[in-house]
Amino acid sequence: MALLIAIMVSVTVFAVIWLLGAAWLPAGGEVAARLRALDVLAAARPDGDGELDKPFAQRVVSPLAGSLARSFGRLTPAALRRVVGERLAAAGGFGGLGTDGFLLLCGLSAFMFAAASGGFAFLRAAPAGRILALTALGLAVGAGLPLLLLRRKIAARKKDIQKALPDALDILTVSIEAGLGFDGALAKLAEKMKGPLVDEFGRMLQEMRIGVPRREALHALGQRCAVNDLSLFTSALVQADQLGVSIGNVLRVQSAAMREKRRQRAQEKAMKAPVKMLIPLVLFIFPAIFVVLVGPAAIRVVTMLMNR
Repeated sequence: MALLIAIMVSVTVFAVIWLLGAAWLPAGGEVAARLRALDVLAAARPDGDGELDKPFAQRVVSPLAGSLARSFGRLTPAALRRVVGERLAAAGGFGGLGTDGFLLLCGLSAFMFAAASGGFAFLRAAPAGRILALTALGLAVGAGLPLLLLRRKIAARKKDIQKALPDALDILTVSIEAGLGFDGALAKLAEKMKGPLVDEFGRMLQEMRIGVPRREALHALGQRCAVNDLSLFTSALVQADQLGVSIGNVLRVQSAAMREKRRQRAQEKAMKAPVKMLIPLVLFIFPAIFVVLVGPAAIRVVTMLMNR
């Protein structure tokens, strides 16, 4: 009996001490604290699930294409890379590709066209000379197709810039005459208009904000866009900056000159329209008129001759 009472007292004391320790002491001691610290670090550290949630193209294809583009870019001459970079800048980009990416696209396109044309000739059991000729033709077409698309994009962008230049100069002139500086006028232009010209002016504004001199930014703008009217405008602003002439006066004169040039271009296109309309008129409209006018008379003459 005494032994049972002693065991019960011991268990009760142990339970009380354990409950007090659980309530006041750190749970689990040093080991539990370290485990909790590891849990916090694991929660703060990004795991692999977020990486696996990304699309396959973003996880695998994009890094692989970037590595191939850099490797292919090292093999191309520096002069070719410079020319391609200038054309990409004039086009405002090509599908988000850089110089190396565009060169890789040209290489892949050339390989695919060459393989398709050569494989087609081989399946048709063509002679070896014809297979080589078709392969070389496919290689040239594949390599030139991205360049042709880039050239068309450059031409369309130049046309948009040339068309929007007079209106942009009007906004710049009004803003500067209202008391804004040149930088403020460019910011106001970005608020009022959209398009490739505004994007180029915005890029020039960012260059000036990071410390590029205004003359260099204007010169780079004219070279990058390669539009004659815009090059004349930037040259006039550079000269005004060098000579200390008021920018407002220069902008007013340039705006009037650009509008006059646009009116002359419209008149030139109007004068060319009759010449361009002559070809479809002769090939399609005149034959139809001749059939309607001469056809019944010709049928009657043929019928009379056959009756005789």
